Amino acid sequence: MKTAKNKSIQSKSTAKKKISAGNKVRPLPAATARGLVIVITGNGKGKTTSAFGQALRAVGQGYKVLIVQFMKGRKYGEFIAAEKYLPPLTIHRYGLDSFVMRDNPAAVDIELAVQGFEFAKKAIASSKYNMVILDEINVAVDFKLIDLKQVVEMIKNKPPALDLILTGRYAAKEIIKLADTVSEVKDIKHHYAVGIKDRAGIEY
Repeated sequence: MKTAKNKSIQSKSTAKKKISAGNKVRPLPAATARGLVIVITGNGKGKTTSAFGQALRAVGQGYKVLIVQFMKGRKYGEFIAAEKYLPPLTIHRYGLDSFVMRDNPAAVDIELAVQGFEFAKKAIASSKYNMVILDEINVAVDFKLIDLKQVVEMIKNKPPALDLILTGRYAAKEIIKLADTVSEVKDIKHHYAVGIKDRAGIEY
């Protein structure tokens, strides 16, 4: 049974964009019938940006894409753009617009991450999507918000034709081992280091 607290948390922290299109998924070409597992990790800027670029490419080919964002509560530019211009791209956010303590996460952070993971598992099993992106799930696992063994099982049991992308630093070696492609974004230089703050269009 959902409590009033849970309903309040979900309504405030989980933004959902529903699409009007049907649930039919465009079949992949025969040459690429096997879906890929792609991991984008590392300590540099650009992991989520890379995943959204992949989503844009897939949408351009007529595919239906779902993005589940963990530990994020703000309406980032990509969310706003998808809501306005890209009906085949659906984004669900599970998180607050606040810092999560790695060694002592708040109960609400754990609760939202678990909600997001349960939603993601059902969406993946539904076969309604050609591509599912789990944004920042590697961090959620590293922060112990989501159980690593359950993520590994989800990857192993995904529909064969589904492309699954997992982003975020601290990717676990068990997840890397299962992936077909792993890209590491390395931090060589960042404008934060010289006091340039985050701004619209770059960080959000």
